[in-house]
Amino acid sequence: MLYKYSYQSELGKITLLANDHGLLGTWFVNQANYGGRFDLDNVQSVTHHQSTIIDQAIKWLDAYFATQPFETIDFQLMPQGTAFQQDVWSELQKIPVGEMITIDQLVERIKARQTKGQGTANAIIGAINSNPIAIIIPSHRVLVSSNQAGDQLAANHLEQVLREFERS
Repeated sequence: MLYKYSYQSELGKITLLANDHGLLGTWFVNQANYGGRFDLDNVQSVTHHQSTIIDQAIKWLDAYFATQPFETIDFQLMPQGTAFQQDVWSELQKIPVGEMITIDQLVERIKARQTKGQGTANAIIGAINSNPIAIIIPSHRVLVSSNQAGDQLAANHLEQVLREFERS
């Protein structure tokens, strides 16, 4: 069963999506990849306490937005994507709160893990842009130059807002 919850943050409304096993997505309402591979219009919304995973994600987001120290993620993240995207998203989770890395640094980290040549900046930017779990998988901690980002102004704005929030 899928569970959808609308979380109101100080940066805007975030839709959470989970199943009985883990968190599938967190999207800001106007995010470019809103809903990812899911038809959110056909998922019934739940209230607080109807899903353990949603409750744990809410607790994590509450701590994040309260800028309180929070524990490691104690619920399963289940982003849906290719093996390469999963690899990129796994690497993103290693970037601590308040720290940033450049896309070139991320490319080097990914290249070191790949046996085939998918570690190009464009492929990694594609994986970053399709990240279905905003904030918790922190793609906003990767600095991408405007000439590398192409047409991703909305995503860049959201990522900039999140970086500024973490610095405050």
